[in-house]
Amino acid sequence: MDLKLESFDGKKAKKISVSDALFDREYNQALVHQVVTAHLAGARSGTHAQKTRSEVRGGGRKPFAQKGSGRARAGTIRSPLWRSGGQTFAAKNRDYSQKVNRKMYRSALCTILSELRRNDALIVVDKVELDTPKTKDLLAKTNALGLTNVLIVTENAAGNLDLASRNLYNIAATDAAHVNPVALLRFEKVMMSEDSVRKLEESLA
Repeated sequence: MDLKLESFDGKKAKKISVSDALFDREYNQALVHQVVTAHLAGARSGTHAQKTRSEVRGGGRKPFAQKGSGRARAGTIRSPLWRSGGQTFAAKNRDYSQKVNRKMYRSALCTILSELRRNDALIVVDKVELDTPKTKDLLAKTNALGLTNVLIVTENAAGNLDLASRNLYNIAATDAAHVNPVALLRFEKVMMSEDSVRKLEESLA
């Protein structure tokens, strides 16, 4: 299939031929939901921790006699029922990551890219280059293309592009090798350079 190839400077436009397997795949909502959920789960640190009644310092001695005080019997001052006691169901360090097959992950990326194309949310440009690492220069380029909320995907996002987009909330840049489903769905538009399209065709299609 053919996609419209725009110029990053907004001067000219032509068409390029791309893989149908990458940009013309049927949308699979269940697959996308599963992959996105797994990606977000894997980003959780899982470092929260609480102490149980056996881990809280102190409480080794019985606080008062079993009978005769008129109070409820207690064996330790670190009971979860007492102030400064342990946690009943204490949270522990855990790994939240979920297993996703490589074929499923690649298929989800192709599905998302295809849906972006169908919704006119995908813009392909010849190249993305900035002469200076200045945010105002990047904003001038994106505003000329009518883009205010966009993810820029290039073959190599390091250098001026990375520095220029670092301080922007609605504009981000990433490499084709590090593109992920959450980033593709977060922004209203996705702008890809021609070399990044070829890179994704090699790795996904």
